[in-house]
Amino acid sequence: MIHIENAFISAEIMETGGTLHSLKWKETGAEYLWQGDPAYWRGQAPNLFPFVGRLFEKAYTLNGKRYDMGIHGFLSRSEMAVESNEMDSCTLVLTDSEETRAVYPYAFAFRLNYRLEEDTVKITFRVENRSEETMYCGMGGHPGFNVPLEEGLSFEDYALTFPEVCSPKLVEFSPGVLDTGARSSYSLEGGNRLPLKHSLFDNDAVVFTDMPREVSLSSEKGSHGVTVAFPQMPYVGFWHKNQSDAPYVCIEPWSVLPGREGIVEELGQMADMTAIPAGEAFENRWSIKIW
Repeated sequence: MIHIENAFISAEIMETGGTLHSLKWKETGAEYLWQGDPAYWRGQAPNLFPFVGRLFEKAYTLNGKRYDMGIHGFLSRSEMAVESNEMDSCTLVLTDSEETRAVYPYAFAFRLNYRLEEDTVKITFRVENRSEETMYCGMGGHPGFNVPLEEGLSFEDYALTFPEVCSPKLVEFSPGVLDTGARSSYSLEGGNRLPLKHSLFDNDAVVFTDMPREVSLSSEKGSHGVTVAFPQMPYVGFWHKNQSDAPYVCIEPWSVLPGREGIVEELGQMADMTAIPAGEAFENRWSIKIW
């Protein structure tokens, strides 16, 4: 386990997937991050690469060859090497192996950097293409946060709030949680607020596009919350275990969507896929602020 801290917050990161394991406000010791109760969801904050979500038939093609790939790619289940560990930052790296090339035939280095700045965790995904051809990938975050964040409040006291009035589009999924291609208008309370209720997630994740690339989790009855900012990702998903009373919610910034229903996707033709030329690198930065 890797530990980093500054004067305001502390964080713990696991080498498996570079997963954020703990995020605390130091003055009070309050834990903001979901702690992975298996009664609801064992996960906490998986990092998603080189895919987000599911693929039809759990497979894709590349240059006509078919490859198998599970939900959210393989990073979250991979052991990363610790490249650096300072007081308030750390960098982990995953490079291609025989195992990864069997499902994703690229030479690459995926670096994950966490850096604490006052009350905020700055996160950088850096993908280096070491192949001799263009590399296609998707990426995203999946952090879960405790709800409620304070004693005396309930799940329904909280809302997800965008910083301005907006008209997001809801990405519609099939029963298998694959993209149907349909988008529908979604009306937010007051034009920017999505009140939480457990039934919101009865059919799995609620995913938006065409919205501000920042969202906050908070309660008007409380004084603590979380803001996730994702300036380079065009989608955000909200989720907890479907048809449950799970005491957490995930805020998931995504660079791409899951595969389309009924189509085994050709990787380079998937919408929004990041294309990294041979020998080049790409960085995606996002952040988690707590108060």
